[in-house]
Amino acid sequence: MRPVFRLSSASVHFGRPASAVRALSDVTLMIQPGERVALVGANGCGKSTLLRLLHGLAAPTAGQVMHEPGLRQAMLFQRPHLLRLSVQSNIALGLWLGGTPWGEAKILALTALGRVGLAELALRPARTLSGGQQQRVALARAWATDPQVLLLDEPTASLDPHAKREVEALIDEFAKPPSAMTLVFASHNLGQVKRLASRVIYLEHGRVLADLPVSEFFSGPLLQLQYPAAHLFIKGELV
Repeated sequence: MRPVFRLSSASVHFGRPASAVRALSDVTLMIQPGERVALVGANGCGKSTLLRLLHGLAAPTAGQVMHEPGLRQAMLFQRPHLLRLSVQSNIALGLWLGGTPWGEAKILALTALGRVGLAELALRPARTLSGGQQQRVALARAWATDPQVLLLDEPTASLDPHAKREVEALIDEFAKPPSAMTLVFASHNLGQVKRLASRVIYLEHGRVLADLPVSEFFSGPLLQLQYPAAHLFIKGELV
């Protein structure tokens, strides 16, 4: 299979060259269709920048970022931005802007809301919903576009435990057949990483320091020797 993403020595710097902030430095990796990739590391390590780079919201300062031609992808943020419209219209508008006739877009929006268990709230003002419900609306909005890749930036960080379980269950379901989306998500919740990921990428100061299957990342016997920084991060001892 051809990778959906291929990064070759990709770097992202912000600011003027003399005082630029290096958000990502010399990142080389591939992500294959159907993978569930978790990005972990301390705040400021480059997780969000890497997601934005993959989604085309940030451009590489150096190196290359290559996508599978025609790749359909969607991105979900920690706090979804919902317009001052009904729940249904928030989803339908994106489809309409993509070329779907408005009547068809409204029908597809209802289908997407049913997928996340919110069809009964279709006519409610979107901004009156709870945080967990708003994140489910954002997931429905992403799912409605039929993406092959779903990028998520701390999608449950601001939610209560019950809402976290609901959103996490939906993400897990989207990654299963028949949808079988490729997932790339940033998370500080290591339990969530264990439940959702098949592969873990550990970043520190914009560099990839470890890239392992999830089982080896959390319990591999050589992790402490080969990736000491990742080992300290897992133990909560990283300075």
